[in-house]
Amino acid sequence: MDSERISARLFVGLGGLLWAIFAIGAAIVYPASAGTITIIPAIMVAALAIVAFLIGLFFENLAAVLLFLGAVVTVVWGAVVGWEVGVWGLMAVFLIGPEIIAGLLFLMAAQMQRACAVPAKADRT
Repeated sequence: MDSERISARLFVGLGGLLWAIFAIGAAIVYPASAGTITIIPAIMVAALAIVAFLIGLFFENLAAVLLFLGAVVTVVWGAVVGWEVGVWGLMAVFLIGPEIIAGLLFLMAAQMQRACAVPAKADRT
């Protein structure tokens, strides 16, 4: 149970850090036009990762649902924008797959918590 929780939280935390680094790198390599602030996407990615991590600390089922929803939204986004095959591959490896794996780990940890919970016995006095 603890290994599932730790693994899920590592997936979310390290994934958020990775995507924040990607966003910062994109802002540096591909500077925006004059008057556009390029660091905002990186801050938004980092903030979303922190929120997902904090939700996962206390509400594992909700975190799993949000991660699955994030994977679905990513697929819809890719279909709407029309990603090419290489982008699909990168997103599958670096975002969609880890979101699904972390969601499954959160669900398994929550299920194990319910299975291991000892029901409270009535007071025998």
